[in-house]
Amino acid sequence: MASPHGADSEVGRLQTVLLHRPGNELKRLTPRNNDRLLFDGIPWVSRAQEEHDAFAAALRSRDVEVLYLTDLLTETLASEIARNHAITTALAGLHLGDTMRGYLARFLHDASPAELTGYLTAGIRNDEVRGGFGLVTSLLASDDFLIDPLPNLLFTRDSSVWVRDRVAVTSLAMPARARETQLTELIYTEHPRFRGTRKIHGWHHEHVEGGDVLLLAPGVIAVGVGERTTPAGVERFARQVFHADLAHTVLAVPITQERATMHLDTVCTMVDVDKIVMYPNVADSLQAYAVTLTDRTDDDRDLVLHVAGAEPFLVAAAKAMGIDTLHQIDTGLDPVTAEREQWDDGNNTLALAPRVAVAYERNDETNARLEDAGIEVVRIAGSELGSGRGGPRCMSCPVAREPLTVG
Repeated sequence: MASPHGADSEVGRLQTVLLHRPGNELKRLTPRNNDRLLFDGIPWVSRAQEEHDAFAAALRSRDVEVLYLTDLLTETLASEIARNHAITTALAGLHLGDTMRGYLARFLHDASPAELTGYLTAGIRNDEVRGGFGLVTSLLASDDFLIDPLPNLLFTRDSSVWVRDRVAVTSLAMPARARETQLTELIYTEHPRFRGTRKIHGWHHEHVEGGDVLLLAPGVIAVGVGERTTPAGVERFARQVFHADLAHTVLAVPITQERATMHLDTVCTMVDVDKIVMYPNVADSLQAYAVTLTDRTDDDRDLVLHVAGAEPFLVAAAKAMGIDTLHQIDTGLDPVTAEREQWDDGNNTLALAPRVAVAYERNDETNARLEDAGIEVVRIAGSELGSGRGGPRCMSCPVAREPLTVG
C-alpha cells in the first residue's frame, strides 16, 4: 500500500494504533447518568488509567506506534477551520436555546486548543458556566450537562476503521455517541498527518459501527448486523468498498441483539490468518450472507449487488477467504465459563501479528485455549477498563498494519 496508513486484515503486524487514555470524561459518570452514557458501571478512573498505560506500554514493547486521540484532536484544533467546525457541531443540540448557545460559542472560541479538547470530551455542566443565564439554565438541574461528556471515546475501534488505504468513518447508532465520529472525522480531515486521506462512509450515513467490522482477509470483510449496525448501513458500506475496489466479498452477519453481544467483535475476533476465537454458545447459530458485486457502474449507488443465501458463518468465511477451514478456538472451557468469559471480553482480542494477541488476563480458560492453539497471549489487566464492556480490540483502532501475505 502506497499510503503510510492502512490495513487489509485483522492480523497483519500492527505498526500504528489509535488509543484514547481514560480521562476526565469518565469522572463525569454517576449512577444517574451512566446508563444513558452507555456504561454498565462507574470505573475507578485512576486505576483504569494505570491499566490503560500498561496496555499502551505492552504495544510499544512490540514496536507499535501509539497515537492518542486527544493529542491528535488538540493538534487539529490549532486550525481555525477545525475549531469552528468542532464548536458548531458541539452546540447543534436543540436543548441549549439561543441564549446559552451564543454564550457557549463565545466561551469555546476563546479557549486554547487543549482547553477546547477538554470541553469537547469531558463536557460542560450547567453549574460550570458563568454566563448565558436564561430560561434554559433556570429550568435545568445544576448538574445537567449542556455539552455531554464522551466516556465511550475509550473505544476508538467504533468510530473509524481502516480498509486498505482508506478510512471508514462510521455512523454510531446511539445518540450519546454521535459526536465521537464527528470528532474522529475532523481529525482525519484536518490533522496534518492525515490530511488528504481518502475516506469512505461517514457519520451522517446509515449506522455502521467499527466493532461490527472484521477484516477477515485481504478482500474479505465481515460486518455484524444487530443492535448497532443496520442492514442499510451494511449495504451502503458494501457499495462503497466495492466501488473503491477495497474488497470482493462482504459477509453480512446477523447477531443476537443482546447487551453482551452488541458487536460482532464481542463474539469473535481473528488471531491468525486461519484462526478465530469465538463464543461457542452462538457459533452453531451464527449465519452469514455473502454480498458480492455483479455489475459495475461509475456510481456506487448504482452497483448491482448479489446477496447469496444464508450459510454457517465459518463456512461462508472460509469460502470467501479461499481457505479450507477457518479454525474455531472456543471462549472458555464449557458453556458456563464461556458465558462468563465472553461477558468479560474473552473474545475481544487485539492481534499484534499472526499468532500474537493481546487479551485481558482475567480470562484464564480462554487464554489457555488460545495458547494450546499456538497463539502467544499478551496479557493485560482490565478490571476497570472492562467496566464499559470492551476489551483490547474495542479500545484500539489500527491505523497501520503490514499488508498480509497469504499463501
